[in-house]
Amino acid sequence: MGGQAKNKKKNKPKRKDNRQNRDGGFVDLSPQERMKVRMHEKAKKKTAEKYSVQQLLEKTQEYMDSFDFEMAGLFCQRALDVDSNNLQALDMLGHICSELGDMQKAKSVFLRAIDLSPDVGHSKYMYLGQIHTGQEAVDYYTRGIQVLLSVLEKQETEAQAGAAGTTDENDEVPSRKDVSVAYCSLAEIYLTDLCMEEGAADKCREFIEKALQYHHDNPEALQLMASYLFSTERNQEGKEYLLKSVGMWLPAQKQSAASTSTEEETQNEIPLYESRITTAKLLIESEEYEMAVDVLEGLLEEDDEVVQVWYLSGWVCYLQWDKAKKHQEREGREASEEDKEEWKALQDAARSYLTNAKKLYGKLRCDDQPVLEHAEQLLGELGGEIEEEDEDPAVDDDYEPCSDDEEEADAPMEH
Repeated sequence: MGGQAKNKKKNKPKRKDNRQNRDGGFVDLSPQERMKVRMHEKAKKKTAEKYSVQQLLEKTQEYMDSFDFEMAGLFCQRALDVDSNNLQALDMLGHICSELGDMQKAKSVFLRAIDLSPDVGHSKYMYLGQIHTGQEAVDYYTRGIQVLLSVLEKQETEAQAGAAGTTDENDEVPSRKDVSVAYCSLAEIYLTDLCMEEGAADKCREFIEKALQYHHDNPEALQLMASYLFSTERNQEGKEYLLKSVGMWLPAQKQSAASTSTEEETQNEIPLYESRITTAKLLIESEEYEMAVDVLEGLLEEDDEVVQVWYLSGWVCYLQWDKAKKHQEREGREASEEDKEEWKALQDAARSYLTNAKKLYGKLRCDDQPVLEHAEQLLGELGGEIEEEDEDPAVDDDYEPCSDDEEEADAPMEH
């Protein structure tokens, strides 16, 4: 009987195919998992009936503009649930994931966009270039530049022919400035990651020159040329490029600091936060101390939780103090009361900045040991830390420990 029962069971028609069709191919899932899939499909259908993809993407953009990237991600994902191949949605989701620090997901999203449309849209290549380092980054930036130049050539051809543009309103509309920025990204890699590669200096200069060719007033390109010239010990020439670069945006930064409602156009003229930290370093190296102070004051106004900015502010005050004393000594005259007051003001300012840098360094548990050691050395020469500050540098209670490099990398992109 047991054998017969077994045979009967064995010969029964299989229901696997029917179940697979009914459950959308999820026959191996648990009942709870299948229920979640069905609910998700139902939600997708309801979303598609209630909202268009464009409406969902408009909502996504609203949240991105207000820096609420978690909500932006939810709306963007709903748009992709309706249209999984929507290039605009993929581009936005990749950006959102980058802002949320999920680089692995950002990478997969951008690669998906490349698979769907390798020759349209340059920004996905630019984001992948930012995510990667070394030669991989170079390859992505190079491909993005090819896409940019192709679109620009088409635009210029249409303009010369007097033809109306055929670009879709959702397509990226690149400019010569975009090309310049992309070449700057390439040049920077050969100044940093690939600086030891054969011919790196020549490639760096070539890309900076191309950046300036496409946008001769690009402050980033001018600053990169200054960095390149300083690295090749052509300091005077480098200083000229540096001052021209700073002159393009420092007045806008001062206007931004003085105004409670800064126009977006003015804000866009100001380079990224981390780029201005580099500017301050180059200005200090060029002995343009007062201009360096202006740059650093603007940085502290925007974010007073970056150790390096406090440290550089103390360092530049120390250098001004030291220079004033040495100048008086060279003149061989006795210091006047006015001189002494000026030295005391600079000394106190340097001590204050460096004390704050050291306290913030400890609270954030940073690991840039050379900065800490130099700050302590300078404080020793200046008379030690200031024991009681009116206010400690502000630190959020939930601030995560970080390295100094991470502080720069995490500075808000919108600055």
